[in-house]
Amino acid sequence: MSLRRRLNRGLAIILCVIFAAHWSAADWVIRAVAEKQMLTRLTHDGDSLLDTLSVDANGQLRFDSSHAGSVYGQAYSGHYFVIHIGDRVFYSVSLQGQTLPFAPTPKQTSRQYHFDTGPHQQPLLVLSRGFEKFGHQVSISIAEDLTDIGHDILGIRIAYFGLSLLVLAAAILLQTSDVRRALMPIKAVRRELAQIANGNQQQINTLVPVEIRPLVKEVNRLLLLVERRLNQSRTAIGNLAHALKTPLAMLFRLAEDPILREHPDFRQQFQQQNDAILQRIDRELKRARISGSFQTGAAFNPHLELTAVVNLLRNIYSDKQFDVEVRVPDQLMRYDREDMLELIGNLLDNAFKWARRRILVEVDCRYGAIIRVSDDGPGCTEAEIAQLSQRGMRLDEAVQGHGLGLAIVRDIAEFYAGSLQIGRSSQLGGLSVTVQLPH
Repeated sequence: MSLRRRLNRGLAIILCVIFAAHWSAADWVIRAVAEKQMLTRLTHDGDSLLDTLSVDANGQLRFDSSHAGSVYGQAYSGHYFVIHIGDRVFYSVSLQGQTLPFAPTPKQTSRQYHFDTGPHQQPLLVLSRGFEKFGHQVSISIAEDLTDIGHDILGIRIAYFGLSLLVLAAAILLQTSDVRRALMPIKAVRRELAQIANGNQQQINTLVPVEIRPLVKEVNRLLLLVERRLNQSRTAIGNLAHALKTPLAMLFRLAEDPILREHPDFRQQFQQQNDAILQRIDRELKRARISGSFQTGAAFNPHLELTAVVNLLRNIYSDKQFDVEVRVPDQLMRYDREDMLELIGNLLDNAFKWARRRILVEVDCRYGAIIRVSDDGPGCTEAEIAQLSQRGMRLDEAVQGHGLGLAIVRDIAEFYAGSLQIGRSSQLGGLSVTVQLPH
C-alpha cells in the first residue's frame, strides 16, 4: 500500500471517529439542555400545585384542582401530576381517570426519571419532590410528555448529522489534498533518481522536508561513494592489466628461448598459458577502456549509440564491405550505458569478424530488453553451440574466435540476471546471439 493511501486511510478513520464522538456528544448535550428546561418548568408547576394546598377546619390538607394550570385539565394533554398527601392520592384531570404508579417521595428529597408507559404509551419525564406542608408529608410528581421534544430533537439530530457528514467530507478532501501536497517532495526525489539512472545528473538536488532530508543526504553520499569506488576499481583493473603486460612480454621471450626447443611439450604448455594470460589482460583492458570514459549510470539509447558503434567497426574492418541492418528503438533503456555498449559492441565485433556480408542488429525494449545480433558467417556447429550454451562454461575456452567477446557478454547478462542464447540465424544463416535482460 502506498504511503499516501496509508496516510489518507489513517486520517480518514481518525476523522470519522472524532466526528462520531462529537456528534454523539452534541446529541447528548441537546437532549440534556431540552430536558433541563422541561425540569425547570416542572419545578415551577410543582411549586404552583404546592401553593394550592390549604388546611380545612379539621386540620386536614385540602387540594383544590381548580387552581391547577389548564393543561392539567385537558384530556391526555401530555401534562400530568400525582399528589400524595398522607394516604390520599390526587391525579390530574388530564389523566381521565387513569392512574400512574408513581411512588411518594420522602420529604426534602427529589428525583427525576423517565417513565415510558404513560397514557397512550407517551414517554414521560417525571420530577418527584417531597415536602412538609402544615405538618403533613406531601409528595408531588409532575410529568410531561417527551414525544414532541423527541420529534424536535430527532429533526435537529438529522440536520446536525447531515451537516457533520458535509464537514467530514470536506475535511477528508482537504486532508487528501494536504497529504498529496506534503508528498510532492518525495515525487520530486523519485524523478531525480530517474534522472540519475538516466545519467542526466549525479546527485539529488530537491529541497525536501526536514524529516526526509537525512535520507536524501545519505543517498547522495552513497551515490558519490559508489561512483568513486567504481572509478577506483576501473582504474586499478586498467593499471594492473598494463602492469602485467611487461612481465608477460618477458615470458613470451622466454618461451622462444632456444633452451626450450629441447622440451617441445613444456614449451607448448608455456606458450598456451602465456596466451591465456594475454587474453585475460586484453579483456580487462578492453573493459576498462570502454567503461572508463563514460558516465556511471548513464542510460543507453540504442538508436543513437549503435550508429556510432557500427561506423567505428566499419572503419576497423574497412577491408570488407558489410550490409549492416539496425532495427533498434529510439528510446532510453534503463541499463548502464557502458555495459550495453560493451555487450553490443562485443557481439558486433564478433559479427564483423565472421560475417561474409550481412549483419542484423535487433533491440526490443517492450519487455525488458532483447538484444539479438545475427550474421551470415559460417556460425558454429551444433556441438559448438551446445558447448557454448552450457552454463558455467568459460566461453573463452570453448570455441576459438568466438570466445572472448561472448565471455564478456555472458558476464554482463548474468550481472543483470539475464540470459544468453546462441544459435543459428534463421534469416542470415550464420551465428545468432540473443541476450535477454529483465527490467
